Amino acid sequence: MSSLKTVQLATFEMSLVDQGQGVPLVLVHGFPLDHRMWQAQIDTFSKTHRVIAPDLRGLGLSKSDDDVVSMEQFADDLAEMLDHLGVVERVVLCGLSMGGYISLQFWKKYSLRLRGIVLCDTRAAADSPEALANRLKMVEHVLAADGTHYVAEAMLPKLFAPGAVVRVPDAVDLMRQTILAASPRAVAAALRGMAQRPDMTAEQKKVELPTQIIVGEHDALTPPDVMRPMAAAIPGARYFEILGSGHMTPLEHPAEFNAVLASFLADLPAC
Repeated sequence: MSSLKTVQLATFEMSLVDQGQGVPLVLVHGFPLDHRMWQAQIDTFSKTHRVIAPDLRGLGLSKSDDDVVSMEQFADDLAEMLDHLGVVERVVLCGLSMGGYISLQFWKKYSLRLRGIVLCDTRAAADSPEALANRLKMVEHVLAADGTHYVAEAMLPKLFAPGAVVRVPDAVDLMRQTILAASPRAVAAALRGMAQRPDMTAEQKKVELPTQIIVGEHDALTPPDVMRPMAAAIPGARYFEILGSGHMTPLEHPAEFNAVLASFLADLPAC
């Protein structure tokens, strides 16, 4: 496993992996996970890039006591993290699911710090009324006796393609243990932040950066029918669908995911 370091930010101490040299590649995990979902990418790309994989505010080992964390706040944390690490060159930002929401907010506020963006198993739209109600219901359960067990039971069946528990049992178990270990308060804070995130659908056409869209064929949370229009809306965006994969494409099919990411990184213009 990768070695962790800590960076003292203005309001909390962030835990992160900072490994390798070269063009910075920032990996932004999903909800309610941590940097470990990216281990296969850290191992591969730290040979050619400076890979930075943080535990987001309140999650993993980055502890905080917020009641709500907006996607913009998460993006601000990433910018502050880059400042503390002395990263002045433009970075490639790769975010999955909630990490994709954060990546879009980072682009909106800090586009000059970006060389390219990879949006994995995510969406631009805000929550539908039904999704919003489900998030707020999950907050109630998490802060009650159910805790993160409720989140694990609700989410795990939707994170992987059918049969994953047999094909990639270690990956499924890692996700289960990560969710169970998460702070209920931090999980609730992130849920509230996702529930209030802005709709970015109309903003997509303004993304003037090299963009790679990646989605699992069997993603139950952000299916291809959601992500194909995103790729069509972003000028020049590349689209790739990983066959046989669910929502957790980097973890469920790491070789295929890494091949797509490597091709995108290789084609980025020098700057």
